[in-house]
Amino acid sequence: MSKIVVKIGGVASDNLTTDFFKQIRQWETQGHEIIIVHGGGYYITEMMERLNIPVLIKDGLRVTTEQALKVTQMVLIGQVQPGITTLFQQNGFATIGLNASCDNLIQGQVIDYEKLGYVGEITDVNPASVENVLNKNYIPIIAPLGMTVGGQWLNVNADDTACKIAEAIGADALFLLTDVPGVKHSDQWLEKLFVSDIEQLKIEKVISGGMIPKLESAINALENGVSKVHITNCIEKDGTVITKEEVFA
Repeated sequence: MSKIVVKIGGVASDNLTTDFFKQIRQWETQGHEIIIVHGGGYYITEMMERLNIPVLIKDGLRVTTEQALKVTQMVLIGQVQPGITTLFQQNGFATIGLNASCDNLIQGQVIDYEKLGYVGEITDVNPASVENVLNKNYIPIIAPLGMTVGGQWLNVNADDTACKIAEAIGADALFLLTDVPGVKHSDQWLEKLFVSDIEQLKIEKVISGGMIPKLESAINALENGVSKVHITNCIEKDGTVITKEEVFA
């Protein structure tokens, strides 16, 4: 049975549309298994500001002090994830929320404590944790948090989490939802993009800002067994489909 991983933003929990759930239902009817990875940066920032905790960003990553980490855990596991699972259940889907503490789901290590605090990079994913949920006909809803071998929680990037999950379970497709319909070049949204094209587009400044780490995560996923990656703003549309060249050869 083929698998599709979808990464949604944390704010998406407020506006997952009827069409979104129709597409999920259609995929299930076609025999696909669905895995959801969610973000939550907007709500984390909102809560930190409410609590007067400084919000610091370095190299596109949130500096995560011990205090910021507690807020991140609270918001992702206590607010965003339950909101998303509830929406899925209201639309007729059985779901289970997962995080790093579930059977060593997401293992990681600190990137640079002096610079970023408890921001981590993913070193391993336990696919059995996801497979066990899928085998019970539930949709796993996964929070982007990791844990070190010693049990230290880590703040990890949601796009990277989705890619690593997709790699670990051998996903056929990965959808990275963003706020644009895909990758734009010369005022046109690209339908297809090969891994070999991306470096040149970076040099030409066609790809910049937050799209760069998203595409770098996509490349890693493709190099590690994922068949194709979609950059899009809604799962009903393919957006820009990224593959290795031989897929379209």
